[in-house]
Amino acid sequence: MDVQLRQLAVLVAVADAGTFTDAARDLGVSQAAVSRSIAALEEALGTRLVQRTTRQVGLTGVGTQVLAGARRVLEEVGHLHRLVEQARTELRVGYAWAALGKHTRRLQKAWAAEHPQTPLVFVQSGSVTAGLSEGLADVAVVRRPLTDPRFATAQVGVESRVAAVATDNALARRRSLRLAELSRYTVAIDARTGTTTLDLWPAGTAPTSVRPTHGVDEWLTLIAAGQAVGVTSEATAHQNPRPGVAYRALRDAQPIPVLLAWWKDDPPELLGDLIRLTSALEASAPGSASSVLALDQGSRPNLAPRFDPEP
Repeated sequence: MDVQLRQLAVLVAVADAGTFTDAARDLGVSQAAVSRSIAALEEALGTRLVQRTTRQVGLTGVGTQVLAGARRVLEEVGHLHRLVEQARTELRVGYAWAALGKHTRRLQKAWAAEHPQTPLVFVQSGSVTAGLSEGLADVAVVRRPLTDPRFATAQVGVESRVAAVATDNALARRRSLRLAELSRYTVAIDARTGTTTLDLWPAGTAPTSVRPTHGVDEWLTLIAAGQAVGVTSEATAHQNPRPGVAYRALRDAQPIPVLLAWWKDDPPELLGDLIRLTSALEASAPGSASSVLALDQGSRPNLAPRFDPEP
C-alpha cells in the first residue's frame, strides 16, 4: 500500500468542492492531475472511493470512511508542522515541579532583553525528563541525574532543601528543622520526579513510613491535610505556595544540584545563552545555597528578612 499525503489532500478537496474541476481550481492544479491522484489512491487502497457523474462526484460508503481518516491524518501532519515551526520561534523549557524557583521570572526578563524574537516558554511535564523525551520541551530543568545516554546536562546552580509540613503541625512553629525530626511522621516521596529518597537521612534515622505520591499537587495536598510531611528544593517553596503548608529550612540536608538537560545530538541553537544566563542568576543570588522561605497559609513568598539556621 503506497498512500501519499498528496492523494489524501486531493480526496478531501474533491469531497469539499463537489467536483474535480472545482477541486483542481482550489488546489491550483489541472483537473487531469486531480483525476490521476484519486485513481492512484483507489488503486493503492484496492477499492473505489468516488462515484463519478457528469456533473458532480460523490463518495462511496468506503470513501466516506476513508475521507474521515484522511482528515485526521492531514490534521495530525499539520500539527507536526506547527510543532516544528513553534520550535523554531520559541525556546521551550520543561520542568516537573518548580522550574527555576525565584529565578524563573528574572530569567525570562533577562532572556527577553537579549532575545526579543525568541520567547522563553516554561512547560510543566510530570515525566522523568521533564518533557524532553516527549518532545514537549527543547531544554529541561532537572534536579536529579539523567542516566539516559541520549541526554546531556550542565549544572547551573545549587539549591538548599526545605521541609514542608502542615501549618497546624508543631514543627511549623520552628524556624528551622533537622531531618531526624521528620522521621516520626509519614514522609511523602515522589520516586519518579521528586528529589527526596530515604538515603537523604543519616543511618538509623530514616522514616519508617513513606507515602508514594505522583507529582507536586498530590504531594502538597497530602501535606496540607496533615497526612504527611515532605522534603523538597527551595524552588518548590518559591513557586508552589499552598494554603495549609509551611516550608521550613533544613539544617542538615545536602543541597540539590540544578541541571539543564537537552538532547545530546540535537542541542537548541541558543542553548549556550540559556546556560550562561541561568548560571549567572544562580551565582548572583545572595545566599543562594542557604536562603529560606517561610510560607504559611497561602501567603506570598516572604523574602525578607532572611535568617540563618539556628545553631
